[in-house]
Amino acid sequence: MNSLGINKSPADTRVVVAMSGGVDSSVVAAKLKDEGYDVVGITLQLYDHGVAIQKKGACCAGQDIHDARQVSEAIGIPHYVLDYENRFKDSVMEDFADSYIRGETPIPCVRCNQEVKFKDLLITAKDLDADVLATGHYVRRVGYATQAQMCKAVDPLKDQSYFLFATTQDQLNYLRFPLGGLVKDDVRQLAEKYGLSISDKPDSQDICFVPEGGYAGVIERLRPGAGEPGEIIHLDGRVLGEHKGIIYYTIGQRRGIGVGGGDPLYVIKLDPNKKQVIVGPKAALEISKVFIKELNWLGEKIPEEGIKIQVKVRSTSSAEAATLFAGESDDKAHFILDKPEYGVSAGQAAVFYDENFLLGGGWIIRAVSSYVA
Repeated sequence: MNSLGINKSPADTRVVVAMSGGVDSSVVAAKLKDEGYDVVGITLQLYDHGVAIQKKGACCAGQDIHDARQVSEAIGIPHYVLDYENRFKDSVMEDFADSYIRGETPIPCVRCNQEVKFKDLLITAKDLDADVLATGHYVRRVGYATQAQMCKAVDPLKDQSYFLFATTQDQLNYLRFPLGGLVKDDVRQLAEKYGLSISDKPDSQDICFVPEGGYAGVIERLRPGAGEPGEIIHLDGRVLGEHKGIIYYTIGQRRGIGVGGGDPLYVIKLDPNKKQVIVGPKAALEISKVFIKELNWLGEKIPEEGIKIQVKVRSTSSAEAATLFAGESDDKAHFILDKPEYGVSAGQAAVFYDENFLLGGGWIIRAVSSYVA
């Protein structure tokens, strides 16, 4: 059994590595090549190359494709660039725009993993007769060929399990994450050891197709007229002002709402049908019950009386105790938090854990407030 859990010698084990052009995936490719595996690098071109080549600090941009190719040449592996622009636009960008128009706060990186990287790219890897698909994500995979489990990374600051909640059991069985047991400093040292030119390259920060965080401009481009103005309404029914479009607001937002004076106001709800931004006191953001859709569950069957889990309702939040109920249909699964959370937004992911083990997750569709004015 080799280090990837395959009953072959490394030389007879083909590994496709998803190479974004960054330090992490480059180190994965170099490390596996150094260990004697038959490595093939694949980079996805996900959006317009003319735009990408001017964009820094995001994955899969023009410079990143160049970097991935350069690393592949340096370590002596074949490298392919696949044009996934149409798939990415249909599966990720269109969903991103529609979600914002519905008054939600989407996470396109999860959709990209779910619909492109771990779906289409995984099929491509199998077409190349690869035994496994390896990525530079910071998570750990426990187990061998079947019934593998996903765990949080050793480095809590880099853990990416939240963004991989939609990974199915079949996908997880085929995937490998060689960096899950390392911290970032270790990875950069490996990049230097292997003589990679990108060893000091900064980590990606932005959503790859959203320059400088300007998501509203992207939505306007994809959905002309999406930024229609409307009323800012207090929970008590008072009209407080006018906004320039609900796509410019998120649940829990306090600054930049456009109305002031009196007690602090927060965005409580977005009503796309009435084009209204509803604001109120912080207490109105208190949420105890949350409904989700598209539940991806990797654990044992959920009993009727529910199962105790820990849940993250944002990528930056800590995991909090809750009870999860499967429900009778796709949109009836829900969880009840032991202690209320603030600012839970539709479109975000609810990701479930048993301590360090990922159990799965779903997309938040409705959060029930216990607030009484």
